[in-house]
Amino acid sequence: MGGGVGSKRGQLFLRSLLFLLLAGHPAGGQLRYAVPEELEHGAFVANLGEDLGLDVSTLSARRFRIVSRAGARQHLEVNLENGILFVNERIDREEVCEAGGTCLLHLQLLVESPLELYRVEVEVLDINDHAPTFPWQEYVLEVAESTVLGARFPLESAQDPDVGTNSVHTYRLSPNGFFSLEVQTRSDASKFAELVLERALDREQQRMHRVLLTALDGGVPEHSGTAHILVTVLDANDNVPAFDQPSYGVSLPEDAPAGTLVIQLNATDLDEGPNGEIEYSFSGHVPLRVRELFHIEPRSGQVLLKGRLDYERASLHELYVQAKDRGPSAVAVYCRVLVQLLDVNDNAPEVTLTSVSTPVLEDAPPGTIIAVISVLDRDSGDNGRVSCEVGPNVPFELRSSFRNYYTLVTTQALDREVVPEYNVSITAWDMGSPALMTRSTLTILVSDVNDNAPHFLQPSYSVYVMENNAPGASICSVSALDPDCQQNAYLSYSIADGHIHGMPVGTYVSINSDSGHMYALRSLDYEQIRSFQIQVQAQDAGFPPLSANVTVHIFVLDQNDNAPVIVSPLPHNSSVATELVPRSARPGYLVGTVSAVDADAGLNSRLSYQLLQATDFTLFSVAPDTGELRTLRSFLEQDSTRQQLVVQVRDGGQPALSATMSLLLSVVETMPQTLSDFSEFSLPPEVSSSSPLTLYLLVSLGSISFTFLLVILILTAIRCRGEQHSCQGDSCSLPRCHCCPDSRPSSDGLKTSNLMAQPPAVTAAATCLDMPAGGPPGYCYKVCLGPESAQSDFMFLKPCSPPRNNEKDPGKRSRPDQHLQVSKEVKQPNTDWLPPSTQRPTLKRYQIQYCGNRGSRWKG
Repeated sequence: MGGGVGSKRGQLFLRSLLFLLLAGHPAGGQLRYAVPEELEHGAFVANLGEDLGLDVSTLSARRFRIVSRAGARQHLEVNLENGILFVNERIDREEVCEAGGTCLLHLQLLVESPLELYRVEVEVLDINDHAPTFPWQEYVLEVAESTVLGARFPLESAQDPDVGTNSVHTYRLSPNGFFSLEVQTRSDASKFAELVLERALDREQQRMHRVLLTALDGGVPEHSGTAHILVTVLDANDNVPAFDQPSYGVSLPEDAPAGTLVIQLNATDLDEGPNGEIEYSFSGHVPLRVRELFHIEPRSGQVLLKGRLDYERASLHELYVQAKDRGPSAVAVYCRVLVQLLDVNDNAPEVTLTSVSTPVLEDAPPGTIIAVISVLDRDSGDNGRVSCEVGPNVPFELRSSFRNYYTLVTTQALDREVVPEYNVSITAWDMGSPALMTRSTLTILVSDVNDNAPHFLQPSYSVYVMENNAPGASICSVSALDPDCQQNAYLSYSIADGHIHGMPVGTYVSINSDSGHMYALRSLDYEQIRSFQIQVQAQDAGFPPLSANVTVHIFVLDQNDNAPVIVSPLPHNSSVATELVPRSARPGYLVGTVSAVDADAGLNSRLSYQLLQATDFTLFSVAPDTGELRTLRSFLEQDSTRQQLVVQVRDGGQPALSATMSLLLSVVETMPQTLSDFSEFSLPPEVSSSSPLTLYLLVSLGSISFTFLLVILILTAIRCRGEQHSCQGDSCSLPRCHCCPDSRPSSDGLKTSNLMAQPPAVTAAATCLDMPAGGPPGYCYKVCLGPESAQSDFMFLKPCSPPRNNEKDPGKRSRPDQHLQVSKEVKQPNTDWLPPSTQRPTLKRYQIQYCGNRGSRWKG
């Protein structure tokens, strides 16, 4: 028996496969296949890859799949390696399609890159896997002996879950001498049997008859079911109940509450007493689902609603009601009640996200597909028609692709820096009354693209650094922001190539590429460099990388690290500076001006002068601002002729730095025409003006001075030669010739004062002058001529001292052409605080006048 069933099932499968091949061609953009039920796992259904024209090798990469509702059973599946649609789990047509008729499985196939959607219908073909069954294995039929021949007795129908030819096809009755069987067809093509009385019954001869009823289906192989009918012969109950009509139809809304009256049935019986009392009940073959939904009152015939109706599950219910009197030999009569359900808008649309491509690049062009959305309403008619839209103020829209399927696409360019994510509200509503609505929210993340260059927090940076800073110390920090994210916002800092005073900028400062902290690589000196600027670049790590530049201005702040340098007067022969002061000087007489420079700036270079030590503090004073040295009172007889002064120059820094100088003042009765140590100093070449006019003047004055000096030397040599002859011929006394090499010096001779004059160094010439008795005895006079003008002609007094025992060359003691030079290590002075030209020491001009035998007289 089992082998026959398997053989028959195989033949049915081959016929179904042939139908599948004939029906499996796309029509109108949709494929349809047929597959028998009850196939094992892995059974072949169709080659979707070939039928859809897809490249089988790309199915896995394109995520080819079947889209189904959440919680639904996946009866079919696709093999991504070959594109074959196969049975994933056993399909029971009677379970999948309860209502009968054509059983279809609707499949939505989705493939990405690009996004494509296909619809496939698979019809589940019924196989004869169920045998007909009767509600009871044995029926008791009571028939009155007075029943006339030809009387019909409807029998309980057999039930077969299969459909079509596989359902109940016919009935057979076992051979007997009293009854025959007639098979009737209902309007729904179902079969039922009626027992027909062929021979009069006689209760006294045989009180009971037993026959076998067999129900047969039309499937291959044929299945059957049996039931025993026990016919009991009763005494006559001449009338049977009768319904008003054999079939009733009623409409009922699916949301009707329990207890609702469905229909009032009415059957009549002409008998009296118990033979005329009618009881109502469902026939034996009414399905259990119907018994759960409906209830009939046995005495009144009211059919009441018992359970909850669902139009989407079953829109039509068929009830079979029997009526039978309470008399002996009661005969049951039947009627059919068709309950048609009316759809109520009780199902809100269901929004299902079928596929989503997130995150979305912010540079995605308009029209890019973001997601595929399916909207389903289980209601019918207008209640099942749905519309769908997205919320306002979002750059997305819905486009309908298939019925109840929408694609969510972009409508404009996105900007992650403005909106990093969107919560898109998708609203679906049906056309029912009242309309039902469903709202779902889809979160769409926007992926970053490197479309923003870094920008610094400031348009430029100004940094103030104190000079003499420690190398390697942090001087400032720059910071930039990039509105992008992840690696597109990771910034690295660098310094652009350049030069500062001929040196690469990388030798001055460096920068931390991660934090933007800048460090000084060397100690800065305000006197060498006061400010400089560099370009700092911030570059992100995106592709391609974007960058931004900012200018950093670095200003070096002055620190009081340079002491004042006294430039006038300068000491003679590494000794002290000397000056002559006439005894006749009045109070306020300008002896000279102490001048100093300070390489610092600001308050650090503002100088003040004070008299630190003095032989007599009541005699001299120094102006604190200008450095002018003046007399406070007139000289007295008891005042010393040698006044030792110590002048201090202090700057205004914190702490203050200072310098001191010693000055020796000689009080003389008459001022010679000599050059004072308070000469005007020359500024270093870096400060002094170097215009072509100055150069021309220097060359001219140098030439004139050299010519004048040459004439003086010639005249002096001639005069000395004449005096030597006079001394030899006239027996000149020693005190009178003061130019002779062996002349004795006076004990009151003054030390030689030298002048610092640069740039030219002109050889001085010595001349011997005859001094009168009233003049300062024992002095030789040396005329030093400078390259400037007549203002630079100075006379110096030099004692005529004989050579000492240990000095072989008296000329080596005091060379007239020796001049002190300003140290080249002095830093360039700050010209902002140089004393004005009116405060610099005024050079004096002296002339030598011969007054006969009275000698020379000094005029200042």
